[in-house]
Amino acid sequence: MTLLEACQYGEKQLEAAGVPEAKLNAWLLLEHVSGCTRSHYYAYPKEMLSEEVQKNYLEVLKLRGRRIPLQYITGVQEFMGHSFLVNDQVLIPRQDTELLVEEGLKYLRPGMHFLDLCTGSGCILLSLLLGCPEAIGIGSDISLEALKTAEQNRERMDTKTVLVESDLFDKIEGIFDLIISNPPYIPSQEILGLMDEVRNYEPVCALDGHEDGLYFYRRIAKESPSYLKAGGRLYLEIGYDQGAGVSQLLKEQGFCDVEVKKDLAGLDRVVKGTYPGYCGIGMEE
Repeated sequence: MTLLEACQYGEKQLEAAGVPEAKLNAWLLLEHVSGCTRSHYYAYPKEMLSEEVQKNYLEVLKLRGRRIPLQYITGVQEFMGHSFLVNDQVLIPRQDTELLVEEGLKYLRPGMHFLDLCTGSGCILLSLLLGCPEAIGIGSDISLEALKTAEQNRERMDTKTVLVESDLFDKIEGIFDLIISNPPYIPSQEILGLMDEVRNYEPVCALDGHEDGLYFYRRIAKESPSYLKAGGRLYLEIGYDQGAGVSQLLKEQGFCDVEVKKDLAGLDRVVKGTYPGYCGIGMEE
């Protein structure tokens, strides 16, 4: 089988399995097992695959045909210009989440302390530290296996941070300038309607926001003021239809300057607010 034949064969197999973007997936899998670059492919399309590469390619095509996410097969996902290790114990980083990091980087300054709740692969935590190396970050997650992945990424990117196994704030100590999170926010009843790759392979605990999708936002909004400095910020990724609901939760807990930021598709994606603390709020009491 030549490089060209491999791509064509892979595309047909993945199309038959209903895999979205079958042509691109076929190429990325071939690239993964062979190490072939695009330029080499175009220059030598009739180059024969070795028996080992052909065998490995057929195997990964079968995996993708079962709708196992491409990123879980290759083991990596690009995010904020960095390559993160991923596996089926962590949510695959999405481009939508880059807006959350970008907003965080606008606020972070050297010496600031921040907390990333539900850190998963560590993509938010580590991207913030890579973008503002003199900030001090902590990442937490309820999943020990997810934290092992975050630790691998921390070592790979040579960043210094503390990782804590914690159910949100349960084992968190300290006061922060910024708390940031992409918590589970999909209503339980909607999970069955997700695409196969997400529903069958990504960790449910990283997706399920309970009955109305707002369970974790309620907890974070209620508990975060005890961990924020006066004037500290809370930044949350949200679902496209949760801007008003999450904004109201923050306002009910005393947050001010609550704002919803839209992603590149024009959908609500991030809610951010400032906690005044004791800076003139409630002082009459």
